[in-house]
Amino acid sequence: MRRKSNRRDFIKTSTMTSAGFWIAGSLHAEGNASPNERIRFACVGVSGKGESDTHDASRFGDVVAICDIDNEKLDAAAAKYPHAKKFYDWRDLLDEMSGGIDAVTISTPDHSHAVAAAAAMRLGKHAFVQKPLTHDIYEARMLGHIAREQKVATQMGNQGTANRNLRKAAQMVQAGILGPVHEVYVWTNRPIWPQGKPRPEPKPVPQHLHWNLFLGPAPRRPYGDDYHPFSWRGWWDFGTGSLGDMACHTMNMPFMALDLRDPIRVQAETTGHNRESYPSKSKITYEFAATARHPELKLHWLDANQKPPRELMQQFNKKNNAAAGEGDKKQHRGFADAGSLLVGEKGMLYSPGDYGGDYELSGVAEVSTSIETMDHFEEFVRAVKGGPAATSNFPDYASPLTETVLLGNLAIWVAHEADVPGKKIEWDAKYLTAKNAPEVAHIIRREYRPGYTL
Repeated sequence: MRRKSNRRDFIKTSTMTSAGFWIAGSLHAEGNASPNERIRFACVGVSGKGESDTHDASRFGDVVAICDIDNEKLDAAAAKYPHAKKFYDWRDLLDEMSGGIDAVTISTPDHSHAVAAAAAMRLGKHAFVQKPLTHDIYEARMLGHIAREQKVATQMGNQGTANRNLRKAAQMVQAGILGPVHEVYVWTNRPIWPQGKPRPEPKPVPQHLHWNLFLGPAPRRPYGDDYHPFSWRGWWDFGTGSLGDMACHTMNMPFMALDLRDPIRVQAETTGHNRESYPSKSKITYEFAATARHPELKLHWLDANQKPPRELMQQFNKKNNAAAGEGDKKQHRGFADAGSLLVGEKGMLYSPGDYGGDYELSGVAEVSTSIETMDHFEEFVRAVKGGPAATSNFPDYASPLTETVLLGNLAIWVAHEADVPGKKIEWDAKYLTAKNAPEVAHIIRREYRPGYTL
């Protein structure tokens, strides 16, 4: 049984299915703004995903400031938003425009998310930040604390969270249709950029690039190929690898369905890496203790076109056809290039693709749910204007999801030898400590260059 999402799913009222509720701060400090008031956005990072985030901001408010470390990208954005003031350094933007903005979008490389978001929120600005929310686990925890303290509206850019079918699948699992779930698989075709290689040869910095500002809080290094504008994802100093790039999407539905917070152990096996660049391939096993939502379970992350065992698809087909009528029987040839699979004692739920927008059940029937959604960015805007928090707000959802995702990179760090399982890390979520692996402390919480602080 399969359900696909479509544009009609994005209706204009919303109820949250999983995250807790909290009331966002007002648009201006003096009190609640009218729901019809225009929001003044500052957009930090305006190319790539930042281009669409800036466009979303313009749909619901006024883009009054834009910032990018690349002159060419900044000038292209300025042509679209001629009334927006241009900046190269987000710190200058916040210093100069603090009294003239209400909210920020942050769509920079991962390593600059937290410092920029923290600075904006401490000025009382609402924050939309691209996934993964942060580069480090400690940063994810801190952004949740800051957002709650400052009473600002927040949202991470994992757009599938607003998808009706993702929420429906999660709610059905919460209702127990699969029975106890002991195993989850999440996989992706990433990386689609170079990983597992040494640093590139130093080259002169292009005239259009503010390299020192690109580095931001990261250690100083010479410019080279494979950093800007895309391949930064594969470097430990700047990105979070294939896991950070896609798991906030592909792990999203299982996380919502089972409340997969605070793993207790994590272990990885990789193709090897030099601790400069992430490995070209990895598999990670997360272990979770029993909770009210699930028994003890394992989540398996597979990247670089690895997929769950074929036997599971055979079991999926067998269960599916046993419950189907003669005309409804069908056979899958194999798993999609990306997706998630929840394996329960009663049946399975398979979601092909990156964003959880489709699902199929095997061995069990659908149950009725009551799900309403709205456009992901519109959900953020509603919170900015004093409405309910967005589902993927920092304190209740985005920060815990990001912590779970990034824990896998601790396991990757210690699995630097090719095809040798790394140390099984024992995780203390309360204190953000790898109890048996002090060597990963700098991956949990890194040091920043002078001029940057959380």
